[in-house]
Amino acid sequence: MRVSLQWLQELVACTLPVEELAERLSVAGFEVEEIEDLAARAAGVVVGHVQSREPHPNADKLSVCTVAIGADEPLQIVCGAKNVRAGIHVAVATVGSYLPAVDLTIKPAELRGVASSGMICSLSELGLADSSDGIVILDEALASVPALGTPVGPMFGLDDQVLELAITANRPDGLSMQGIAREVAALSGAALNLPAAAPAIPVQPLPVSASVQERIEAGGLFSVTALNNLQVGPSPQWLQSRLERAGLRPINNVVDITNLVMLEFGQPLHAFDAAKLAALSGGQADPSRLDLRSGHSGEAFKALDASEHSLSDEAWVVSYADQPVALAGVIGGDNSCVDSSTTSIWLEAAMFAPQTVRRSARSVGLRTDASSRFEKGLPREVTLNAADRAVQLLQDLCGAQVEGRWGHERSEAPRPALQLRSDALHNLLGPVVDASGEEGDLPNAEIEQILTALGCQLRPDDEGWQVQVPPSRAMDLQREVDLIEEVARLVGYDRFASHLPDPTEPGGLSDAQQAERRLRRMLVDAGLQETCSLSLGPAESDRPGADPQRRVALANPLLADYSHLRDSLVDELLQAAQRNLQAGRSGFWAFELGNVFDATAADGGQRLQLAGVICGSRQAELWSSSGKPQALDYFQARGVLQQPLDSLKLPVEDRRLSDEPLLHPGRAAQLAVEGRPGGWFGQVHPELAERYDLPAATYLFQLEMAQLLSAATRRNRWQPAFASFATVPASERDLALVVPATTASGQLLQAIRKAGKPLLEQAELVDRYEGEQVAAGSCSQAFRLRYRDAKRTLTDTEVDGAHEKIRAALEKQFGAQLRG
Repeated sequence: MRVSLQWLQELVACTLPVEELAERLSVAGFEVEEIEDLAARAAGVVVGHVQSREPHPNADKLSVCTVAIGADEPLQIVCGAKNVRAGIHVAVATVGSYLPAVDLTIKPAELRGVASSGMICSLSELGLADSSDGIVILDEALASVPALGTPVGPMFGLDDQVLELAITANRPDGLSMQGIAREVAALSGAALNLPAAAPAIPVQPLPVSASVQERIEAGGLFSVTALNNLQVGPSPQWLQSRLERAGLRPINNVVDITNLVMLEFGQPLHAFDAAKLAALSGGQADPSRLDLRSGHSGEAFKALDASEHSLSDEAWVVSYADQPVALAGVIGGDNSCVDSSTTSIWLEAAMFAPQTVRRSARSVGLRTDASSRFEKGLPREVTLNAADRAVQLLQDLCGAQVEGRWGHERSEAPRPALQLRSDALHNLLGPVVDASGEEGDLPNAEIEQILTALGCQLRPDDEGWQVQVPPSRAMDLQREVDLIEEVARLVGYDRFASHLPDPTEPGGLSDAQQAERRLRRMLVDAGLQETCSLSLGPAESDRPGADPQRRVALANPLLADYSHLRDSLVDELLQAAQRNLQAGRSGFWAFELGNVFDATAADGGQRLQLAGVICGSRQAELWSSSGKPQALDYFQARGVLQQPLDSLKLPVEDRRLSDEPLLHPGRAAQLAVEGRPGGWFGQVHPELAERYDLPAATYLFQLEMAQLLSAATRRNRWQPAFASFATVPASERDLALVVPATTASGQLLQAIRKAGKPLLEQAELVDRYEGEQVAAGSCSQAFRLRYRDAKRTLTDTEVDGAHEKIRAALEKQFGAQLRG
C-alpha cells in the first residue's frame, strides 16, 4: 500500500516528521518498506525560458539553445528534442542535479564541439511518464507559468513523500487511506478529519430469481447504481496525482473515481457501460438480466487489460444475459468497459466471499488491486458508503445523474458489543513507565483515546467498557483479548515495565519431550538421518493400501499437488530413498518424526508418527567389506531399530505380520509395545521396491509415538538404576525344542521368562533349524538359560527343577518336545 503523506495529512492532523511516523507505523505492525521522496525526482530542475534556438553546426538533429533561468547569465544548452523552439518555457536541469528516473547526473559537457551547461527535460526524465516524444513545454502543461528559476517539482506534484507499507492478511483496513488515517490518529493522538458521508441513495430490491439471490447472499451483498448523462474525459490533475502516487495509472474520470474510492475506503468498485450491456441482450439495460455464477468450462472471457482467458468452474463471474461481463472481485470484461463514448453506466458495489475471489483469481492467473482486497475480507457495512461517495464524485466531476439503485444483501444480526474489563487489561499488560520513570496502570483516558481513534464506540460500565467495534476492524477485533492487544500495540510495548513472573519457577522439558528427544538422538546414533518433509500432498497416493478418503482436503490449496494433508510419512521417505540412490549414493538410512492426519478418524485424526527407511549400506562402512556395498539382512536391520528402542527400555515384542501391503508378507513383524500393537517393521514388498527402483533389501518401519511415549514415560522406565555385581556363580543350561515352524521365538522366550521365575536370570535364542532332521512343518529352536540366586550358589537339584518347570510350561502351551 502506497500512502501519500499529503493525502494522509488531509485526513489526520499529524505533524510528525516522516521518519518518526514511519518508525511508529513499523513498530505498530505496519512495516514501512520504503519512503519515496518525490521531490528528489526534480531536485535542481527549474523554470527556464528559451531565448533563442540555433541549429547545431556539426549535427543535424541537435539544437543550440540559449536558456534564461533567472540567473545573471543565460545558459547554453545543446538539446536533441524536435519540439524545442524559441519563446517557450521549459524545465531545465541545472549542472550538479541528479535525475533518478534516468539515473543521470548533469555535468558540463561538450557535444559535437559545442559546450552545454544543463539539460532541458521531458516528462519521462522527471519520472512523470513512461516515455515522451519531446521536452515538456510548461506553457502548454500549466495554466500559468511561474517566474524563471522557480523549482519545477511542486508544479507537477513532486513535493510529496510516499510511504510503502507492507499490509498483513489480518488487517484489510490497512489497504485504505481511512484505515491508515485511523491508525495514525491512534498512534499520535492527532485529530481525524475524515470527509463527511455522502448522501445515501435509496436501494430498490434487485429483480432477480431466488437462486441468484442465494448466490449473492453467499458473498453478502450485490448492488448496481444506474447513472446517465455523464461525460467521460481526462480526470483533473489532483485526481491523477493521487492515483499516480498510489501506483495506479489514470484512465479516465469514471474509472479514476472508482480507483480513488477504492484507495480511500478500501472497497473496490466497477463501472459497466450500460449501453454495451443493453447491446448484449438486444434491448434496454435491465437489472433482472444480472447473475452471479460459476464460469462454464472453456467459456471465453476477455478482460479489461485485453488478456484473454478460458474459464473453468473455479471462476466466479458477473454475467449479463448469461454472458460474462466481469470476473467477480478480480477484473472487468472488455465487452462492457467504459470508454470515451460512454454516457450511462451501472456502478457495481458488491461483497464477494474471500475464498471465492481467491480461487477465481488463481484459476485465470490474475492478481489485481481489487482481488487483493477482497481476498483479505472486507466489511459489508462500508460497501454502499463507498458507492455513495463514488456517485457524489461522478456527479461533481462527470455531471452524472442518478437513475436508481438496485441491490440484495444477506440479512445479519448486528454485531454484539465486546466487554473490556479494566482489571483484565491491567493484569495482562502490567504497569507502564511514565516520562519520570514511575510505574503505574495505563490511564483510562489513554485507553479510551486509542480505541475511539480506531473507530470504536465505548460505553463505560462497572467493570470497564462495552466496546462496539467498527465494521472495518470486525475481522481482527473479536474478543476481549484482541482489544487488550490492540491497546498494547498502539501504546507501544516498550512503554510497559518488565517484570519476571511471581513466583519464579524453573522451567524444563516434560517427560514426553525428553523421551522424544532421546529417541531422536538414539536414532541418529544408530546411523539414521532425520528428514523433514512437507505435510501437504496430492489427493491420492500410489502407495499400496492407501485410502484417498483418509486424506484431509485443504479449503484453498495453492496447487493440486499440495491440496491435502498427508496420511503417512512413508511416501516421502521412499521418494527420498529413490532420489538418493539415483544420485549415486550407496544407501539411504533415514527417519522422520511428524504428524499425519486421518479424515475418517473420530478423534480429529491428527497423530504423531515415527517412520523410517533402511536402504543399502552406509558409506562409512565400506572399509569393512573391501569397498563393496553390502546390504543388511532382515535381522541386522531390525537390530538397527532396536538400539534406540532399547535406550528407552521399551518392552517390544515382534509378532508375525502378513497383511501389511507395503511389506514382504514373509519378512514383516508387528511391533507390540506393552502387549498392544504399536507399529510394524519389515522388508519392502518386492513390487514396491521395483516401482521405486530400490534394492530388494530395503526395510521400512512405522511406530505410533503416542503409545511409545506413554510406555517410555512410565515411572523410572529409562532412569539409570544401580545393580551390584553377582558374587555367586551362575549355572547355564541349553534347552533345544522341536515346535511348529510357525511358532515365534519371541513367544517362546516370553513363556520361558515367565515360567523360570525367580531363578532364571537370562534367556536367549542361540539356534534355529529347519531341515531333514526334524519333521516337516516343524523347527528346532535352542535357547541358552542362565540360573542364579543372588545370595547363594544353586544346587543341581534346584536348577534341574527350574529347568523342568520351563520345559513343562512350553510343552503345555506350544506342544514343544525336547529334541533328541
